Amino acid sequence: MGADPSKRLVPDELWELAAPLLPPFAARPQGGGTAPCDERAVYALTSGCAWRHLPPTFGTSPATAHRRFTVWTEAGLWRLHRAVLDELGARGEVA
Repeated sequence: MGADPSKRLVPDELWELAAPLLPPFAARPQGGGTAPCDERAVYALTSGCAWRHLPPTFGTSPATAHRRFTVWTEAGLWRLHRAVLDELGARGEVA
């Protein structure tokens, strides 16, 4: 086991597609919780894990993960699904 859970859940190939679509980190205007986090770990959680059940091994608090998910949703990150389908189509792996 031992491998980083975010890397197991989000392989390098998927992360290479997802990372450029993430909005740049911006500090919260009210302060607090402004430290960057492992965004790959947060992305891995979008598969359905409840924020309150976030394992400590991800190194990201449930509140930070939820905030990032909300910002990404507002920024239209989920167009990633389209990018993945386009990439697979270009490889001839999707009919």
